[in-house]
Amino acid sequence: MIEMNYFKKIRIKSKLLVLTIIPMLTIIVYSGFTIKNLSVEKENLSSTHNRVLEMESLSKLIHSLQIERGMSVGVVAKKDNEGKNKLSDIRKEVDLSIESLKNDNSVLSNLSELNNKREQINTLSISSGEVGGYFSKVIVSLLDSTTIIPSLTSDINSRNFLQIYTHLATSKESLGQIRANLNGAFTNDKFVEKTYDSYVASYGAYKVNLNKFLILSPNDLKDFYNKSVENKVVTQTFNMINIAFEKGKDGGFDIKPPFWFENVTATINIFRDIELKLFDTVKELNQKSMDNNNSNFMYMIGFIIILILIIVYLTILIIKDITSSLADFKNGLLLFFDYLNKKTSNVSLLKDDSEDEFGEMAAFVNTNIKQIEKTLIQDIALIEEAKVVMSRVNNGWYSQIIEKSTSNDSLEEFKNNVNNMIKSTRDRFSEVDLILEHYSNHNYLPKLNMKADDEKDGVFERLVVGINTLQNSITQMLIENKSNGLTLEKSSNILLENVDILNISSNEAAASLEETAAAIEEITSNIRNNTENISKMATYSNSVTKSASEGGKLATKTTQAMDEINTQVNLINESISVIDQIAFQTNILSLNAAVEAATAGEAGRGFAVVAQEVRNLASRSAEAAREIKTIVENAKNKADEGKDIANNMIDGYKELNENIQQTINLISDIQNASKEQLLGIEQINDAVTQLDQQTQKNAAVASQTHDVSVITDKIAKLVVSNANAKEFEGKNNIRSKDIK
Repeated sequence: MIEMNYFKKIRIKSKLLVLTIIPMLTIIVYSGFTIKNLSVEKENLSSTHNRVLEMESLSKLIHSLQIERGMSVGVVAKKDNEGKNKLSDIRKEVDLSIESLKNDNSVLSNLSELNNKREQINTLSISSGEVGGYFSKVIVSLLDSTTIIPSLTSDINSRNFLQIYTHLATSKESLGQIRANLNGAFTNDKFVEKTYDSYVASYGAYKVNLNKFLILSPNDLKDFYNKSVENKVVTQTFNMINIAFEKGKDGGFDIKPPFWFENVTATINIFRDIELKLFDTVKELNQKSMDNNNSNFMYMIGFIIILILIIVYLTILIIKDITSSLADFKNGLLLFFDYLNKKTSNVSLLKDDSEDEFGEMAAFVNTNIKQIEKTLIQDIALIEEAKVVMSRVNNGWYSQIIEKSTSNDSLEEFKNNVNNMIKSTRDRFSEVDLILEHYSNHNYLPKLNMKADDEKDGVFERLVVGINTLQNSITQMLIENKSNGLTLEKSSNILLENVDILNISSNEAAASLEETAAAIEEITSNIRNNTENISKMATYSNSVTKSASEGGKLATKTTQAMDEINTQVNLINESISVIDQIAFQTNILSLNAAVEAATAGEAGRGFAVVAQEVRNLASRSAEAAREIKTIVENAKNKADEGKDIANNMIDGYKELNENIQQTINLISDIQNASKEQLLGIEQINDAVTQLDQQTQKNAAVASQTHDVSVITDKIAKLVVSNANAKEFEGKNNIRSKDIK
């Protein structure tokens, strides 16, 4: 009961707001959980993307190491110095792959001895078996690292593809080991020591992992594999593998090693293409998932905003409609009360054109207003006739009675009593006049009493009864009027309290909307400034691109200049070689001259001195030529270093141009998004401004309603005051009516 009374104190507008806030909060909480789940999913997809890139980098490193392993084994086995030049190229690719994984300590730890092994390969101080064993150990450890990455991936589809890759990469590595085993077997035309067992184990591992790859692969990847292996080199490769398996340790394969190495390498490259296809597939799948996540996130944000705007709009519309219906109902009642209080002569009906509960109440009130109007017309007619009759009675006319009738039982009874009074007051005018004088002074307490000698059932008795009946009727009417006044006063107080609450709520809402409009205007200004700054960034990026292009051109010119310097240095070397030969020949001639001078005796002694000086001069010339040659060789080495640096600068400027272009593209995307964001926030700003204007209007209406409520309260108090000014029985015991 207490809870119900509490809710009765709450304004209808506040109740509607409570009913609106509850589902709105529910929607916001649900949307919050949904957005949180989307954010977690986005983080997981981003982590998966990084895992895929990490796996791809590892795959590239493993493939490059497999190539370096094959070429290194060939250089060591054949003592091929020319192959060292080709080996340096693949080493650069391996180093680049290692650089991309420099943050992975496990990878770096596995490659800690790589440079040492390379130095041993360069000096041919290591066997081919040791080279193959080292690289195979490193590759197997890296493959083991790839098996861990899928377990760290949260996306199921991406995790499955990465697991598929591990089987494909393991089978490719097994094929690389088979290449090394059979290369030696075909060179010797038989298996040496334990190479056959190693070959069988590698072939078994290849088939097991390949079968797992084919079982787990989706149909499109499996089709790509089947089309890729439908190749002549693949067929020839596995024909040679089967020959080796069939003849086994007996040998006699009759297969040329270069032919085997060329075909199996081409087959391994085909497997590499399948790996690249797998990574393209998983990256495309991951990107689609990320795009779907971003779309779902934006859709959810838009849905929440639109739903909240719809709820707010409907709430305002419903509250406005209800308050308008209440105002119409109240105004209609006030006009009816003015009619009842004789302030107007015409009665006005309430608006009942709506089909809701307000329309039903208005129709019910209108029905009663029409009935009351009809009764009042009859009452007025009866009263007007009674006035005429009483006027004539006052002048001594007792032959006329009241003829009019009414549905008002009290007035009808009053009419009868008046008529009886007229007939019974012929002999008792003094007493009746005294009683009527009290009544004229609004004192309805006195009664007309019978005297002991009055005729029983006579005229005066009837007059007494009529006067007393009139007194009772007027008393009942006054009681009714005071009760109605108290009831109206109580209702007007409640109405005034509710209007005060409505006025306060409207003013608070108007103030809040003004603050919201100001905040949104500030946000709009910030977004506009950001858009302008992004346009400036795009201009600066174009300038940087131009500068980088100029730097690349200068680096190219530097490379060309270094080539020209090398050409001139080579010419100088050739000239120095000529000088060195001349010095050698001069030294020989001086030696021969010294021998001839010695045989000439005393006559050739002076010539021997000259020959010695010529020999000394030839020695100094040769020594100077060697020093110049050393300087020229150093200059050539520096020129080569400058050329390498210039080439690196060219590559760096190319990469810089690519990065700058990507940055320009990103800035362009951000610029477009910022423009769209600016348009959206401007639309929201306009909507909030319109809502603020409407709220200000509602606050004005609430203020006007408050004024009307004050007037209603004054009218109720006036009705009660008029009733209290009269004296009648039961005046102090009257209470207001309970209207439900």
